[in-house]
Formats: sequence, structure tokens, C-alpha cells
Amino acid sequence: MRWHFISDGPADAATNMSRDAALLDLAAERGVGFVRTYTWAPFALSFGANEPAEKRYDRALIESRGLAVVRRPTGGRAVWHAEELTYAVACPDGTFGSLTQSYHAIHTLLLAALQSLGGDLALADAEIGPSGLDAGACFAAPVGGEVVSALGKVVGSAQLRERGALLQHGSILLDNRQELVGEITRGNVPASSAAALSQVLGRPIRPGQVVGALTATLEAKFGRLAPLDAELRTELEERAAAHHPRFVDPAWTWRR
Repeated sequence: MRWHFISDGPADAATNMSRDAALLDLAAERGVGFVRTYTWAPFALSFGANEPAEKRYDRALIESRGLAVVRRPTGGRAVWHAEELTYAVACPDGTFGSLTQSYHAIHTLLLAALQSLGGDLALADAEIGPSGLDAGACFAAPVGGEVVSALGKVVGSAQLRERGALLQHGSILLDNRQELVGEITRGNVPASSAAALSQVLGRPIRPGQVVGALTATLEAKFGRLAPLDAELRTELEERAAAHHPRFVDPAWTWRR
């Protein structure tokens, strides 16, 4: 199967989610795979597709602080997207096996890439099951197969399987800013288990360094990663534009 690689610069929350949703469309229709990396400007809070955001988070406080917010198309729980690199993988369903197998396989590739930077990292024990939606934010606890260190969870991810394709995207923490999620959470706040890659490595790390490591790891696995040709890029932009209204709509963001 042919794989395409897209290294995007910073974009706002709705644009980022729209592009990931568009990649899911194209993976389903064209039978090819995509890997995308990107950052967020402005920084933003994202909710999982099924998370009870209105109940769990203080909307008035979020709005008073002027925080950008979006609801992802994927599952999982809240993430503060700041000082991180986000990755997205979209491919035909079954490329890596079941959802659980896909989660493990994609994180295995991420682990290899991050280890090449010198990090003492591993995959969380497969016996650790998915946390319930009431178990706190995404980085409150690892899930089996996620990338962790002795200091805590370094990568948090979420999935969606739809129309014969899989989307998995997640945050690779370069610095740890996840305490903000606790600040806007109602009631009891589970302790965060987040750990930044810079903490693990003992030195600052830039997004481009992680992109380079990830590209090398993926090409060792899949061969040359093709850039988007003009036709595919145009189709991606058109599909993303069609998805964009949903991700800027407060009715979608606060629907639960």
C-alpha cells in the first residue's frame, strides 16, 4: 500500500481537525495511507467525540480565559494542545489489524522514532485497559500500548473507525502543559501522569527533530513516503473545507 507523508505547520484547532477528518475520507476512498504531523496555533483544548464536556469542564471559565476549544472526531478524553507535536495516521481499515492491534502497531512505530532521539521509553503494559470517560483527562493515566517513560505518559492517542478506514491521532508532549486541563475541570481532578519528551531526554526538543525521527522510522518500515500530488492536495483541501463548519460550531463542541 502506498503511504503519503504530510508535515504541516501550525494551524487553528478547527483546521487541524478538519484536515484529519478529510484524510479519513481519502483513506477510505483511495485505499492509501497517510501520516500527518502538525502543531496548534493558538494552543487549544480538545474533547473526545463522546466526552461529556458540558458536565465535566467549566465552560464559563474556559470562555473567560479565552481558550480555543474543539471537539475531535475521535474518542478519548481532553487534551491541552501546547508545546507538542501532533501526529495523525489515516489508512484503510485492517491495515494494522483490529483497533487494539492498530493502536499497538502505530505506537510501536512512534516508540522506535522517539527512542532514536535517545529517550528511555517503552510501551505501557497491554493489560492496562482503556480508561472510562470519567477517569480524568487523556494524560491522567496511560492505556495499554501507549508510549510511556519512568516519569509518566509521553504520547496520548485516540481512534475512529468509519466507512472502511481508520483514523488515529495523538499528542507527543515536547513540554508538559497538561495541568491546564485540571484547572478547568469541575469537581475532583485525578492526578496527571503526563511526562514531556524534554524531561525524558534532559534537553529541549523541537517539533522538527521529532518529525525527522518519525520520517526515518516510517521509511524504514514502509519505504519511501510519497508527497501529495496536486490532485490529491486539492481534494484534501476541498474535503477539509467541507468538514470545517462542524468543528467551529459550538453546538458540536458542546453537544455533550
